[in-house]
Amino acid sequence: MAFTGKATYIAGPALPELAEDVSDLVGIISPFETPLLDALGDPSRSAASTRHEWLEDTLLPNKDSLAAQSLLDPLGDTELVVNDGGRFRVGDQIQMEGKKELMLVTQIAGNTISVIRGYAGTNPEAAAAGQIVNILGNAALEGAERPQARFTCRQRRSNWTQIFTHSVEVSGTDLAASPIGLADEMDYQKQMRLRELLRDLENTVINGGRPASTPQGSETVRRTLRGIIQHLQTHLFHVGQPDFPTGDTLDETKLNYVLRKIWETSSSTIDLIAVNGFQKRKINGFLTGLRSFGPADTTYRDQVSFYESDFGLCRIVTTRWMPQDAVLLLDSSRISVLPLAGRSFHYKPLASGGDYECGQLIGEYTLELKNEAAHGMISGLASV
Repeated sequence: MAFTGKATYIAGPALPELAEDVSDLVGIISPFETPLLDALGDPSRSAASTRHEWLEDTLLPNKDSLAAQSLLDPLGDTELVVNDGGRFRVGDQIQMEGKKELMLVTQIAGNTISVIRGYAGTNPEAAAAGQIVNILGNAALEGAERPQARFTCRQRRSNWTQIFTHSVEVSGTDLAASPIGLADEMDYQKQMRLRELLRDLENTVINGGRPASTPQGSETVRRTLRGIIQHLQTHLFHVGQPDFPTGDTLDETKLNYVLRKIWETSSSTIDLIAVNGFQKRKINGFLTGLRSFGPADTTYRDQVSFYESDFGLCRIVTTRWMPQDAVLLLDSSRISVLPLAGRSFHYKPLASGGDYECGQLIGEYTLELKNEAAHGMISGLASV
């Protein structure tokens, strides 16, 4: 078409060539991203029942602690009272955490163990109640009978599925009309409701909890899944706890303290750190004093996407649904968000009772979080 030079303000409303200028795209401002679900990825399998179960096991423990009434005198005490004498065997070499003295177990009677002090030429040292006792290993006698068999019991863990659903309803007139900005009103409503369901799924996977009674659900009790935060029990660190680094601001000292604690007690590899926007800015600040820029640089970068420490490389995921004062440290290989078989998010058309089309978006999901001691959380951080 040839250039006419006409201006729109003098063309007038009667000119037919002036069409309504509306982009065929609807802008959405509401947050709907699911960064944690994206990081975890699709599961390799589905759940087979509304109660999804898995098995967990541990190795025999190789440490204990001195009982409250125990006090080890460096000048001659040869009996220790521990909290669990069943963890020890005659012939064990033991050592108090933070001490150099070695001891050899010679007899066990309940929670009282007799030892040889200053074993292997080491010097006896004092120890108080609560001191950690490390079991280095057992020395067997040549030609001796086999020791009594010891084993751990596998633990059965479970979580329940939760139904997520939305209704969609569009009138016959709306279906027949040509709406601005989109091609099909019904498809648009499906997309919007699905985004809401995915958003709610991520929020529930992080923060959700299940009822204290009747977790399987009933006509009056809604079945809900237990989220990541409610699963965690072992590695929960709160600002102000004894031995936890001081201050309420997230820094490398606190982050590495928790990573080290998890590494010391499990074979977990923390590879995912989930934070909200405020704590993400604190992580970005780890490098603020170390950045340098050349004269030709025109972009200032202030972002940390991965954090690598002695305990692994961690991807940092920023999600709006994390509590403002908390940081989750996760082993993603032990976490899956599973749909019930045949019940991943889908659209189900329903019978219409009038001049409209309707249906239901529905999905049923659960969280599988293996070995809760393989994960950790810091809470109580400053968030303003």
